[in-house]
Amino acid sequence: MTQAADILDLIAAPDSDVVIEPPGCGEGYWAGGPSAVWHDGHFYLAYRLRRPVTAGRGYANVIARSEDGVSFTTVATVTSEQFGAASLERPALVPTDDGAWRLYVSCSTSRSKHWWVEAIEAYDIADLATGKRTVVLPGDDDTAWKDVVVRRSSTDWQMWACRHPLDGGATEADRMTSIYLTSADGLAWTEVGTALAPTPSTWDARGTRITSVVRSGTSWLAFYDGRANAEENWFERTGVAVGTSPDAFRAQAGPTPAGRTLRYLSLAETLTGTRLYWEASRADGANELRTAYVPRPLSPSQS
Repeated sequence: MTQAADILDLIAAPDSDVVIEPPGCGEGYWAGGPSAVWHDGHFYLAYRLRRPVTAGRGYANVIARSEDGVSFTTVATVTSEQFGAASLERPALVPTDDGAWRLYVSCSTSRSKHWWVEAIEAYDIADLATGKRTVVLPGDDDTAWKDVVVRRSSTDWQMWACRHPLDGGATEADRMTSIYLTSADGLAWTEVGTALAPTPSTWDARGTRITSVVRSGTSWLAFYDGRANAEENWFERTGVAVGTSPDAFRAQAGPTPAGRTLRYLSLAETLTGTRLYWEASRADGANELRTAYVPRPLSPSQS
């Protein structure tokens, strides 16, 4: 079986498939921040589209469907305008037990470093843009929340959210730590504790953002984005962390090679394998959304 550390080599290889092209050429044009789900025999992908800061930033979250996991058809789009947000970041797409779909949207407050997270829900995935909205992580003057990972367990809902502290001012707001939260309904969340924190004097000393989580028995595996300093904001790389519980991970492997942004790794696990989706920089400075396939399910025991 594929070892978790081998996934880092796979996403850094040049021969993966481009799934979504950026909305323009050059720096600041991004297609990425994927949240992937395999459900009822189809791949579903939610992702963020972004323009440069002077041209609108993160302007849309798109939901798309595919049979093969490579060629996608758009089924719904939500925009920063409808949320009254200055920008949108990585969404999280989750099917619910009663047949509905829920999209968690990261929203930026205008003229501020503050972010909040809303959930929008509809029974038909094509109706998500007009679904019922609920603020799930409002944040406050000292805390910004964004880039959540959400999964439905057998007993409750689980979330790993990226928290940015705002008490140090705008120049320190890029710092990030992954927090674990639980919920009975996926809407009202209780913070449990820090799931993954930066390690001083290492490649992830400035921030650790969990982007996907896998459980096998009593073991847990997470892929996460990291950066060493403020200058690496927007240029994160991917690492691997392991844990004995969902609220206590430790860095184990990584990062991906320097010189290229490789971030927001999301896993869609099928009956026969795992399809990987991630955001990667290209030569002109834009970011594209890419995919690769691992023939067997990924397990923390292989890490």
